[in-house]
Amino acid sequence: MVRTTARILDEYLVASARAGDRRSMEQLVQRWQARLVAHAWRLTGDFDGAHEAAQLGWIEIGRGLGRLQDGRAFPAWAYRIVSRICARQVGDAIGRRRLAEAVAAQPEVGPAEIGGELDAARLRAAIRALPPEQRAAVALFYFEDMGVAEVAVALNVPAGTVKTRLMHARRKLRAALEGES
Repeated sequence: MVRTTARILDEYLVASARAGDRRSMEQLVQRWQARLVAHAWRLTGDFDGAHEAAQLGWIEIGRGLGRLQDGRAFPAWAYRIVSRICARQVGDAIGRRRLAEAVAAQPEVGPAEIGGELDAARLRAAIRALPPEQRAAVALFYFEDMGVAEVAVALNVPAGTVKTRLMHARRKLRAALEGES
């Protein structure tokens, strides 16, 4: 690697920012923001998502800069952080798309199977109206026959969060199916 003036300046800014110099951190952001956004855009293909990934990346960079031992490693380290965030974004988008497809593809359920006179179309519509997090928990728990612990792993949340999402989803579904608002 050739140590250009730009690389040496970046090393200096990293060292100064690690020492607490806010202006150095601001200059790092100015110098690297466009490159990190461009990198995120290449990975996600989404302009808004790329900006969000870069912003989240700067939060992690700011938190972890004190642990970066070698200022020369900053470019690779910063790109790795943004790459990891983009991978999470893409994974989340794929999961949301799969959930929407799974809910839409649910077979018609007869009234006897869903509890009396309830209409299967109303049930599907009520499930689609749930917030994405609750819809995901319901789909995995009821449609995929996963346990709470498995749903927690699949959604990357604590088991208690899954239980809370299921509880709120059941309340909303009950209210929607009983005609309450």
